[in-house]
Amino acid sequence: MSTRTSSGTARTTLAFALITAAALGLTACSGGEPATAPAGATGAQGALPTEDVVAAVQKNEAAAKLLPADVRQRGSLTIASSVGTPPSSAYLPDGKTVVGADADFSAAVAKALGLELKREVVGFEAILPALGSGKYDVGTGNFGVTEERRRTIDFVTYVNDGQGFATRSDSPLKAVTDLTQLCGLKVATGAGTTFERTLEQNKGRCAGAGKPPYEVNVFSETGAVWMALQQGRSDVVMSTINGVRYAVTQQKNVKFLNEYRRLDVGFAFKKGTPLAPAFQAAVNGLKADGTYDRILKKWGVTASGIERSEISPPEIPAPTK
Repeated sequence: MSTRTSSGTARTTLAFALITAAALGLTACSGGEPATAPAGATGAQGALPTEDVVAAVQKNEAAAKLLPADVRQRGSLTIASSVGTPPSSAYLPDGKTVVGADADFSAAVAKALGLELKREVVGFEAILPALGSGKYDVGTGNFGVTEERRRTIDFVTYVNDGQGFATRSDSPLKAVTDLTQLCGLKVATGAGTTFERTLEQNKGRCAGAGKPPYEVNVFSETGAVWMALQQGRSDVVMSTINGVRYAVTQQKNVKFLNEYRRLDVGFAFKKGTPLAPAFQAAVNGLKADGTYDRILKKWGVTASGIERSEISPPEIPAPTK
């Protein structure tokens, strides 16, 4: 989940290629719960939908009036986007065009607010600190709302995703409902994520259960996470629910295990941002006019729909096990 502009384009393209070609052939896995591929992804697996579900969005005057005067005057927003974990974000084969649910939601909100969206691809781990420094107006990267992040970041929610697990098809694991089931295993995950934090914070539970600790293997590139699993260097992948469900449809010999916990996902802003009310009103307007549901359907993530957008809601509690 880490890219940067220019040279980052090549790295993210490679990451997506690794996801879709980590197996010897692009065939769907067997076993586990069925994963929903994005609507419109016809033809060879790995193809991403290109239907424009945002073109018809009209300016939401009521939401636009909530914008700060300086933003209305300049008529644009700078957005820092992490790219590389479909269906949230990915590049088209040209290696330049950013697509995904995050891209569609940000584009739709910008249109509703009557603003030009100026996107810069930024490494996942760099986005939240950059927001704090004022370098960007908003960030996207499937950022889950947590209490730790809420101390320094404001969020405007637009989907509900969370943490899930996958493994190789020959693994005896059926589901990970208690992290002590991971004891003695190697778990691959993304750097700077809620997954890494969850795993590190709960390592001590293995000793309490009289079991050997699990090993957390952290990677900056999404593709490397899946390659480690395919090559046997890791036993389990922990990543976004939607990302895991999508990835297992693109690879051979891997299976989705289960959702572990849900988290609200939001646009990220510097703490105290005056942009939050306008973004919230815009998202709720997209729900009312049907654009919201069209985006979810396009990317095969209808289960991630929320009732209404909120500003920095409390973190959804973690499982007790």
